[in-house]
Amino acid sequence: MRDLRVRPDLHYVSSGWNVLITDVHGRIAGVDPQGFYARNTRVLNRQRITVNGQEPRPFSTAKVGAHAQLSYAKLVDGETLPRRGAYLMVERFVGEGLRTRIRVQSYSDVEHRFQLRIEVGADFADTDEAEQGKRQQRGEVTRAWDAEGKTLKLEYGHPDLDLAVETTVETSLDVSYEDGVSHEDAVLTLGLPVAPDGTAFFDLVTQPLFEGRLLRAPAATYAEPDDPAARARTLLRDELATLKSSNTDVAAAWQTAVGDLACLPLGEPPGPAAPIAGLPVYQQIFGRDSLTASWQALLAGPTMLRDALLLNAAHIGRSIDDWRDEEPGKMLHQARHGPLSKLGIDPFSGYYGDMSTTPDFLIFLGQYLAWTGDVDTVRKLLPVARQCLKWLDRYADLDSDGFIEYQTRSKRGVKNQGWKDSDTAIVDDAGHSIPTPLAASELQGYHYAALRYSALAFGAVGDRAYAVDLVARAARLRHRFHEKYWMPEHGCYALALGPDKQQVKSVNSNDGQLLATGIVPSRHAPTVARRLLAPDMFSGWGMRTLSADHPAYDPFSYHRGSVWPVEAGTLALGLARYGCWEQLHVLAEATFATAALFEGHRLPEVISGLPRDEAHPYPGVYPNACSPQAWSASAIVALVQALLMLRPIVPLRAILVDPHLPPWLPDLTLEGVRLGRATFDLVIRRDHRGGATVKARGDRIQIIQQPTLQARRAAHHKLRQPSGRKAAPA
Repeated sequence: MRDLRVRPDLHYVSSGWNVLITDVHGRIAGVDPQGFYARNTRVLNRQRITVNGQEPRPFSTAKVGAHAQLSYAKLVDGETLPRRGAYLMVERFVGEGLRTRIRVQSYSDVEHRFQLRIEVGADFADTDEAEQGKRQQRGEVTRAWDAEGKTLKLEYGHPDLDLAVETTVETSLDVSYEDGVSHEDAVLTLGLPVAPDGTAFFDLVTQPLFEGRLLRAPAATYAEPDDPAARARTLLRDELATLKSSNTDVAAAWQTAVGDLACLPLGEPPGPAAPIAGLPVYQQIFGRDSLTASWQALLAGPTMLRDALLLNAAHIGRSIDDWRDEEPGKMLHQARHGPLSKLGIDPFSGYYGDMSTTPDFLIFLGQYLAWTGDVDTVRKLLPVARQCLKWLDRYADLDSDGFIEYQTRSKRGVKNQGWKDSDTAIVDDAGHSIPTPLAASELQGYHYAALRYSALAFGAVGDRAYAVDLVARAARLRHRFHEKYWMPEHGCYALALGPDKQQVKSVNSNDGQLLATGIVPSRHAPTVARRLLAPDMFSGWGMRTLSADHPAYDPFSYHRGSVWPVEAGTLALGLARYGCWEQLHVLAEATFATAALFEGHRLPEVISGLPRDEAHPYPGVYPNACSPQAWSASAIVALVQALLMLRPIVPLRAILVDPHLPPWLPDLTLEGVRLGRATFDLVIRRDHRGGATVKARGDRIQIIQQPTLQARRAAHHKLRQPSGRKAAPA
């Protein structure tokens, strides 16, 4: 099974805040969710082209780079003689606006003349409305035609929105106009003569006009335009490391992953390389998504994480606002520009209902420093880090029991504010949804790691007393957490503590995040690893979010049994941290095998939790999954880092490694790895004993082959375990 497609009826290309969604033939037919969206608003929902009264059916449509699309269609049969062949090319270029070049190429001995008719429409739907197929806001669309400028203006009549779009026909030919059947549509008509063996074209230039500001379309070129998102794409393509291997599936998955990451920058200052969450619907700021994807991708390059930190720091909470679930020092969950948010129908123009972004910021600030030694950027961000730590102390622990809890205050906010943020994600062992406040397990792991990694950042700039205090607080939290959350009868941790402070005894995937943070005691880590890879939790394609034995299990739900590739990346780093190589190799094989199922070896946002067996030759995907998805792409990079257990030590210009390549991956070559100011290649070869040799070329660095402290401790506890004593339940 190969070349599966997510949303197989659609093609999409994007740049920054904007996205073009067409059918697989490159057509915009007025069907949801097709259209051109500028800043989460659909400004073009129809662009239907007919030639001599017939709608050409493209025989080839493809994305070109990140921001362009090209379709070919036959207008006149080229198989006849004398020659009469003619072909239509529709080229689209996405920037802040959209440029559509309609070109006819003739291979004929005689002149052709074609009558082209273009139906143009706009409905100004929010991205979420188009995705769900349900409008929550409406206004009348008025049409105005400027014959001299050959410009059609469609203006949205909503009293509380200032939205319009202009479509200009750039041509010296005469263009006629008529109203469309719908009040949202208009029709433009022109005759296009094409000389023998000649080419003729004209451009449709679609430019949104939002609150008096014209968002300009790019030039008709496949080269990157000169705008912040395009410049960030170019920077990342030059920076991100490449991978070669005799295992072609691993090499292809890496190539696609870094290629996707290079295509997804939002272009938003002050961190233009920070990625969007995914396509086609998540073109906005998502705090935790941008940070997590950039952290997982550190082995490929550091610029994404630097910019994600800067972008999130610029949006830190400054006041108490119940509608936005905002508090001083709390990091942003999401920010968008669509009509639903501008009208206050939802709070997402700047919404803070997520408890993971703030500790994530602190963790990844320390990680960024460890990889880059960029003390200047870290010093600039330390005042924000202090605000985050104050928020954790003052607001995150609702009842002063030492754990992070969440409770939504916004009437239109997100109920569950941990990593699993769907409304029904947190369920008890009887399958019932649990009310808030909730203390989700993974949030405690994030808090622990945040204290330790922020200590690294503060210690590096000289505030050693504060750093020592943070480490001590982390140690106390680690002890409290295990005492309250450990479920010895299940060999894993509780999903959460409920409103009654009792364990939510649902076996789930959060333990993978806990392993990655290091909060799990070394003596318990092997038990946790085995539990995560048990048949009810591991589908064969990946780790389920909820046990298949749970009463609420649904393999196609968002968080109750589905498989998220991003969790594979995080779990992989956790397994490697504790030296759980057997489980890591099983997880890695499953993840690369999943990638190989899909077109381009591209991991989608979410796949189902169906088992990998003869009855299910492929797992299927969550019905509304995105692809590409930033943190699914970054999971591939994290998996490779985990197989090497590579850890940076910038002050020593060194890397610590503990490589364990499985038999199906005998070699890896990473080219363009960055550590501080050094750039180098790594050549890894598996030996017959299951270990590996690691050699560097390029800038001089030191390679130290050494297991982690947690792996050594876990191995020590295993050796000390009496031979007759059974391990904790798996």
